Amino acid sequence: MGGQAIKVDEAGWDIEVMKAPELVMVDFWAVWCGPCQMVAPIVEELAGEYAGKLKVMKLNTDDNPEIAGRYQVMSIPTILFFKDGQPVEKLVGARPKRQFKEVIESLLAQHSRTV
Repeated sequence: MGGQAIKVDEAGWDIEVMKAPELVMVDFWAVWCGPCQMVAPIVEELAGEYAGKLKVMKLNTDDNPEIAGRYQVMSIPTILFFKDGQPVEKLVGARPKRQFKEVIESLLAQHSRTV
């Protein structure tokens, strides 16, 4: 089963992100953002590669400014990682896939030890 990034908004935020038992990666993006469009295919690939280990969400900051403000998302793309409802890592700006994978591997290793 191939995973894919799931769109999330204000209505689903608590259930999908805050109450998720697994590590959650949220891509804060907007339609007009060029670097966001560059990162989007990488985010989709990561969702597939880490299906079952990592929940990948996408949040449109134009449609959900309250959530973006809550986590001080000042520039996009911003990728936030959540565990047990808490932000545990933040990446700002377009990055190569390798950098995303390094962070994901590190977080998965940390959180598998704390279970």
